[in-house]
Amino acid sequence: MNNSAANTGRVLWAGLRALLVLSLVCGVLYPLAVTGIAQVAMPGKANGSEIKDARGRVVGSELIGQRYDLPLKDGEETPAPDLRWFQPRPSNGLGTNSVNTQYAIILSGATNRSGDNADLIQWVTDAKAAVVKDNSTADHKVKPSDVPADAVTSSGSGLDPHISPAYAKLQAHRVAERNKLDVATVEKLVADHTDDRILGFIGEPRINVLKLNIALKDLVAKG
Repeated sequence: MNNSAANTGRVLWAGLRALLVLSLVCGVLYPLAVTGIAQVAMPGKANGSEIKDARGRVVGSELIGQRYDLPLKDGEETPAPDLRWFQPRPSNGLGTNSVNTQYAIILSGATNRSGDNADLIQWVTDAKAAVVKDNSTADHKVKPSDVPADAVTSSGSGLDPHISPAYAKLQAHRVAERNKLDVATVEKLVADHTDDRILGFIGEPRINVLKLNIALKDLVAKG
């Protein structure tokens, strides 16, 4: 019995030592090392790829899209877009938190509807009509054939921070009119904020909407 109890004690102590060592290495030292290396090698990405405005205030992340809407009015289920700004992709994939109702958390996700789904077809049809209506100005009429796919479909997460150059250019006349700017100036702003394919062949040219709107705000402020 004594030998059995002693063996049990040694096993328990060995297990406890292993637990303590692994907790220290995996739970403390490793995370600290990874965090330290990340802060030295890529501090911007390690801190969430934050984007700051001209005053140095953090206004978002370059990885997460934002909405640019007017305040919600009485009787409205969804706010109307603020047409002074470049608009992002639709976010039909977004849902609302129904578990912890203490906070108004927005959940990302795709619609998961097939191409022949009646709801999806109606969403795309309505979105295209809205894009044509919202972006047509007195001297520039948008045609349905001008509307690119990313203007009427959400991304897999619903939080895509980018739009295509085609969608940004389509909005240029409306943005120029709403902000009393020259169209050529706005189109140059779009061109200056267009990112090429990664390494020249990965992905598609794209524009970060938040960065573009920050530049637009600065341009309007300068008059």
